Amino acid sequence: MIPTEDYNRVLLEDVTVEILVGLHAWEKPHPQRVAVTVELFWRPRSDRSWIDYDPIRDCIRGWEGRAHVDLLETLAEELVTCCFQDDAVEACRVAVRKLDIFPETRAAGIEFTRRRK
Repeated sequence: MIPTEDYNRVLLEDVTVEILVGLHAWEKPHPQRVAVTVELFWRPRSDRSWIDYDPIRDCIRGWEGRAHVDLLETLAEELVTCCFQDDAVEACRVAVRKLDIFPETRAAGIEFTRRRK
């Protein structure tokens, strides 16, 4: 995403967790490695020169040990909600990828880009 105005960006890249995720029966009994990348965008202001990415990391790490989730999209939407808990965040990009799903690819997953309404 390339903003049309000046923005600052926070990046958490490839935070890796093991979670129960997937639609297929063979995916349900064992956790899978998932990599999550999050970008947060906010406009530079004199009263706000930083964004705390700890809550985003905590949200991702909180997925470990939770009940099975069928869709990566469910996780991504939860993460978008977490991103917008900070009022300064105006847009975010969230990518959630399964790392070991297919032997011929590095990862398979989804990506959402959202703007604050």
